Amino acid sequence: MPIHATAIVHPRAQVAEDAEIQAFSIVDEGVSIGPGTVVGPHCVITGDTKIGANNRFFSNAQIGIEPQDLKQVAGARGKTVIGNGNIFRETVTVSSGTVYADDTEPKVTSIGDNGLFMTCSHVAHDCRVGNRVILANHVALAGHVTVQDGAILGGLTGIHQFAVVGTMAYVGAMSRISKYVPPYMIVEGQDPKCFGPNRIGLERNGFDKEAIGRLKAMFRLLCRSGLNASQALDRIEAEVEESEERRVLVSFIRESKRGVTL
Repeated sequence: MPIHATAIVHPRAQVAEDAEIQAFSIVDEGVSIGPGTVVGPHCVITGDTKIGANNRFFSNAQIGIEPQDLKQVAGARGKTVIGNGNIFRETVTVSSGTVYADDTEPKVTSIGDNGLFMTCSHVAHDCRVGNRVILANHVALAGHVTVQDGAILGGLTGIHQFAVVGTMAYVGAMSRISKYVPPYMIVEGQDPKCFGPNRIGLERNGFDKEAIGRLKAMFRLLCRSGLNASQALDRIEAEVEESEERRVLVSFIRESKRGVTL
């Protein structure tokens, strides 16, 4: 097991034989680290944290740390679950799930597979981050945020508590997001607006011209027709060919709890 002599690994931590723990890092009791994972120097991995295979943590990453939530029960441990193949760059922070006084069990902060979390990005307590998500430098997710598969968040963006970023959405740099971000779309700005389908990202994910054309038609009805959201959704269902992307977009907007950025 390649553990540096200066690293501190609790005897009850579970570390795969081929995982690497580099100089001056700390791995606490309750942590599980899967095969092929590399923990760089000066990292702290703590709490009830389960980490899958082939992840990479660069220097000073802080994972599974106590949530920044005044309702957290002192000394209680929420959970942190991280999948496979993620990259956490320098000084990334991931808070554990919370435990409130009336909870019957700890909550979970979860991250899927193959994500990239750039320098100084932050995943707060009780967030759910999907697969292939990219958080650029200094992106901050507040508590209880959901980021769906394939979404990309530009640098210095802040996401409000309980907001949801839809699948394969692109959020431009320095945006201030308080509402839901619709799937497949580009959203940006301090007073954010939707600017149409994330064409380049969609093409990279195998969407053909017809699918992107349907998304353009839905965008025009939602954002350029003068209709309210309910009227636009009715028109979409009446006029746009049925498809997976139509189902996802329509259900996302109808189920939103904070309103949608359009």
